[in-house]
Amino acid sequence: MGSYSVCICFRRRFRVLEEAPPPDVVRTFNKFSGDGTHLSPEQLLRFLVEEQGEQGVTLSECESIVQQVLDRRHHIARFTRHSLSLDDFHHFLFSTDLNPPMLSKVNHDMTAPLSHYFIYTGHNSYLTGNQLNSDCSNVPIIEALKRGVRVIELDLWPDSNSRKGAIHVKHGGTLTPPVDLLKCLKSIKEHAFETSPYPVVITLEDHLTSDLQAKVAQMLSETFGEVLYCPEEDGIKELPSPEKLMKRVIISTKPPKEYLEDKCPEDDQNNLSNRKDSDDSSWDDEPVNDTADILNNDKSFDIGEQSHNAADYDEPDLKTNVAPEYKRLIGLHAGKPKGGLKEALKVEADKIRRLSLSEQGLEKAAKSHGVDVVRFTQKNILRIYPKGMRVNSSNYNPLIGWMHGAQMVAFNMQGHGKNLSLMHGMFRANGGCGYVKKPDLLLKASPDNHVFDPKVKLLAKKILRVKVYMGDGWHLDFKKTHFDSYSPPDFYTKVRIAGVPADATKKKTAVKDNKWTPFWNEEFEFSLSVPELAILCIEVRDKDDAPKKKDGFGGQNCLPVSEIRPGIRAVPLYSRKGVKYPSVKLLMRFEFV
Repeated sequence: MGSYSVCICFRRRFRVLEEAPPPDVVRTFNKFSGDGTHLSPEQLLRFLVEEQGEQGVTLSECESIVQQVLDRRHHIARFTRHSLSLDDFHHFLFSTDLNPPMLSKVNHDMTAPLSHYFIYTGHNSYLTGNQLNSDCSNVPIIEALKRGVRVIELDLWPDSNSRKGAIHVKHGGTLTPPVDLLKCLKSIKEHAFETSPYPVVITLEDHLTSDLQAKVAQMLSETFGEVLYCPEEDGIKELPSPEKLMKRVIISTKPPKEYLEDKCPEDDQNNLSNRKDSDDSSWDDEPVNDTADILNNDKSFDIGEQSHNAADYDEPDLKTNVAPEYKRLIGLHAGKPKGGLKEALKVEADKIRRLSLSEQGLEKAAKSHGVDVVRFTQKNILRIYPKGMRVNSSNYNPLIGWMHGAQMVAFNMQGHGKNLSLMHGMFRANGGCGYVKKPDLLLKASPDNHVFDPKVKLLAKKILRVKVYMGDGWHLDFKKTHFDSYSPPDFYTKVRIAGVPADATKKKTAVKDNKWTPFWNEEFEFSLSVPELAILCIEVRDKDDAPKKKDGFGGQNCLPVSEIRPGIRAVPLYSRKGVKYPSVKLLMRFEFV
């Protein structure tokens, strides 16, 4: 029981009651248990196959599930009854480890070329906070790798105060205190494969003289040794697969000669967008069709690799003689051909490259050359990075990149917000390994050589029915006055689809007043024209009737629709920063029609 002080002489008391199983759970239990009292492992197996669609489950696994549930609920190592009661069955369904909405292991084909995957990508991976004066450190690099991020970005600068030729990692032209390059490399080596065995790509933005490039080459070779992927031939015609490159590190940067010929800034400050620079707002505050706005928004085109305009600060005295040992270590060449956007997106038969576009450059490309972008990403790598005005390390909508096949949608991982939640949600797929296989529609051309066009509105291909039964766990993970000083929270759940413009929509449940364990039992239906690119976004809020006060945040999760397992599932909720709450969860049902 919890009590809340209203005034000196009056206290309100509320009980935290355990809600009974929803009617659907009771009906399902009665259907499969036979006598309506207990569910045997054999009956549980039938339920999992027929109702939950789990074709590969075995009787041995069901026996293990029954034993785990009995051990947890009755605290006896070997319970005499080897079957589940209704409450036991409800406990199983509401267990995020036993009955999650997505598989927790790698389940995609990992033998295709790297260009066939979305890759978990960081931007300015060394920054601890904002882009102007936060510390540079190896700590955010370690945290990103532990989360499963597979692409780490380092900006290399000479230490002007050192006679020994030290090399710093920092955000050039800003007040960010630097961190030593070798410290970052050693951290990458130590933690690269702690969470995922699949390859780590280090994108280098170097501002170094040829002698310092040679020093970097030595550092890389000594730190990573044979782990470094160095192609035998200068130009490869097809990228290796994640499986072939397991536990390898790939260096990606411009070859020195190309860097000398083309010092192109990441952001021309005269062309920066005036769009809102924060992704912290609630989903209620954003337009449902923001991807449609971007596809029809005519912004300046921007291709680039380097972080700032050379006029903004002193560039080192770059020499025309380049370090061959440095070039030899580049496993994925970056750069752009001379010419405009059409030329930049040209697919070359005998060459693979990585092209970088700013978020504004992608918006322009999507509007005028969307199909060319998709075709380019079928073979080559496209990296998207945030605009320079995002000094608070906010992020953009990643879906515009994914819809066009961009593999490396680079994000500031140190912040939070709805766009970063989409990013984290996408890469919980495929066992959280950092690689998600792109859908076939982005990889293949039709017999008449047409490729997917995100701007073309398609007919509904699939209907997703989502039922929100109930929630629990807030009284365990939050203080009783976290949401309201005078009463328990007033929770409601928002459910929306993020995807192609035609599929974007949002709905929400009723508000349940003064409930730590809210029971909604509400169903919603979503028509999906491109379910392969749709993400189901779930967010719980605490209703606040005070004027000008935002509703409280109670947790969120983003589930790629193609990864959702049908049936009744326990959905864990995460904090704004993407940290999983120990206890907070929703009981939901997913059905595809």
